[in-house]
Amino acid sequence: MNLEITIEDLRWHEIEPLILRAVEATLDYRGVEKDNCEISFLCCDDARIAELNSEFREKPTPTNVLSWPTAELSSEIPGEIPSMPEMDFTGEIALGDVAISYDTCMREAIEAGKNVEDHVTHLIVHGVLHLLGYDHIRDPDATLMEGVEVKILGKLGVDNPYNT
Repeated sequence: MNLEITIEDLRWHEIEPLILRAVEATLDYRGVEKDNCEISFLCCDDARIAELNSEFREKPTPTNVLSWPTAELSSEIPGEIPSMPEMDFTGEIALGDVAISYDTCMREAIEAGKNVEDHVTHLIVHGVLHLLGYDHIRDPDATLMEGVEVKILGKLGVDNPYNT
């Protein structure tokens, strides 16, 4: 697996093992050949993610995680499992890019009384699932994505983040 991790905000100094663990679990769950996958992570702060959110989504506010899939894998049928990613001519599966904001992640975890590592792990899984074609815009897709997140997180020993 080719993971490119850029740490712009040094408060993320311990995130690499979380990324590796969450990405492996997500790709394993989906049955994607992880040895051939390429994913880039940007570990940043609220100012940077707000800039990206404004540029790519026209929402000039910070968010917890953003994803840019290389290929459109989502199903046209609501609630249906997305297509599998394909290898390119080099034998690689370029999945895309994920950005995660330290400030928003920490604030959300504290406000919700969640374990910070568990919350960050959830957001990494969430971001990678977006690269794999999962989404939560339509209700059936959101139900599917949340169910997959809960299964993956359960295998990682993380409680269901949707139980409040």
